[in-house]
Amino acid sequence: MTAIIYLIPISVGLGLCALLGFFWSVRASQYDNMESDAHRILEAEDKPMSDAQRRALNGLSGDS
Repeated sequence: MTAIIYLIPISVGLGLCALLGFFWSVRASQYDNMESDAHRILEAEDKPMSDAQRRALNGLSGDS
């Protein structure tokens, strides 16, 4: 029963942090343009990898 004394303020505090984070994101204009990124991903043209990029990618993955 004493655990609830600690858990209630912690849950209220986490809820307030989430609410403040939401208000910050709205105020920082994070939700102004929701469609441009989705369209850009669908309409993006693939560019072939250069040799330098391919070597860098192989170096990161550990494959030789």
